[in-house]
Amino acid sequence: MKSIVLAFSFFILTRMGFGQSEPIRLNSENPHYFHYKGKTLALITSAEHYGAVLNADFNFEKYLPTLKSEGMNYTRIFMGSYFEIPSKSFGIKNNTLAPNQGKAIVPWNSVMENGTGKYDWSSYNPAYFERLKAFMTVADELDIIVEITLFSSIYNDDHWEMNPQNPKNRIGAEGSLDYKMAHTTENGQLLGLQKSYVRKLVEELNGFDNFFFEIQNEPWADRGRPVLNIANKYGIDGPDWMEKVDLADQLSLDWQEQIAEVIATTEDDLPKKHLIAQNYANFQAPLSNISEHISILNFHYNWPESAGQNYHWNRVIGFDESGFAGSEDMVYRRQAWAFMLSGGGLFNNLDYSFFAGKEDGTGQNEAPGGGSTALRKQLSILAGFMNELDLEKVKPDPQSIIGAPGLIAHALSDGLGGWAIFASEAGERESKLIIEAKDGSIYSIESINPLTGEIMSLGNISAKNNELRIPVKLESGEIALRVKPLLSTK
Repeated sequence: MKSIVLAFSFFILTRMGFGQSEPIRLNSENPHYFHYKGKTLALITSAEHYGAVLNADFNFEKYLPTLKSEGMNYTRIFMGSYFEIPSKSFGIKNNTLAPNQGKAIVPWNSVMENGTGKYDWSSYNPAYFERLKAFMTVADELDIIVEITLFSSIYNDDHWEMNPQNPKNRIGAEGSLDYKMAHTTENGQLLGLQKSYVRKLVEELNGFDNFFFEIQNEPWADRGRPVLNIANKYGIDGPDWMEKVDLADQLSLDWQEQIAEVIATTEDDLPKKHLIAQNYANFQAPLSNISEHISILNFHYNWPESAGQNYHWNRVIGFDESGFAGSEDMVYRRQAWAFMLSGGGLFNNLDYSFFAGKEDGTGQNEAPGGGSTALRKQLSILAGFMNELDLEKVKPDPQSIIGAPGLIAHALSDGLGGWAIFASEAGERESKLIIEAKDGSIYSIESINPLTGEIMSLGNISAKNNELRIPVKLESGEIALRVKPLLSTK
């Protein structure tokens, strides 16, 4: 109740013109990162499965402080136009996005029609918006950025059967609709209702600074077109989803553009303007077109290559969801370091150790991914490493690494003549990094253990024959380095 009162007070004060601070935005000097409360920052987290608001059993007043105390600065939530069924939720035993019967809280009121409960899309549920604003207020107090995901693909008939957008579940609706047409402009009466719902959320949330919108989760899942085989086979028809990249088709893209325009035009008449993210593909894809409304380019199960392929768009590139790579912390820790040291600005590990009753993230779960207190501690080391850099000046610099025998290395130029580097084993744990550097230049080298945060000086090393050779020993199979210039001969 205290949080609900705080949220209401915050909202009223904002509407009256008080507290007109600036929402999170892209940094004007380096738009591959964010600017918030006077600081340039990257967003790094290991967060729950998106149901913190719509699942009434989930205690976000415990969850959000857990994220903060463990060094995370970001979370992602779905808004109620999609949720899942506990018994049919992609192999997840404890799924925050699949509330128990009667525990889903959504933006619309429920009414009875001919003895059947249905959603009234013309009547909004005040309890939902109280809970949403309470969540946003707690997150704001903790400087946690929230990704507001408005829609999601439906994936299957079972989820469509109980979805609030299905005509059979809406008061006054007639006929039927294929769920694969729900997020297109050819969805009949639903399009107008979707736009009204988006306008309502935009208006209700406008007073908050600590969020950005995302249009739709995984649009390619319902309306995809294959574009790339990532198993080095080149054929794009028929392979398993983990061997190919799908992009959303044109019907989906047209609908997404209309939703982005609704957000932008609604905010034209409101005090604050918020960033919009678009979710493009799994793994990697060189995007061919970006809407003028979009500031964040999100991928799932992301490869570091996606950052390089799309760096020229001068937007934040996000690793928006992890998973389907086992449950070991090592996998997601290395994915995070590799992506962020390749030019990424946002990383979200989908953390299945959070669920109702385990909002402190200590749960043991059966799920297609990982997450743990230990992993979040390790990701906080990455967060500290990134946010200690002068992010206004950094940029990917893979070409400076001449060689890394038996290792896979990723490098950022720090803008001051040095580098931030992450290397992981690929056959060797004791090797060297060879960096192109001017003869006679001297560098101080520090190593950071990504598991423990232990910092060790590797001494000062001078470049010879235009090469800086740094011997490295990867005790745990990975290492981070800070390489700083001390002296350059002329």
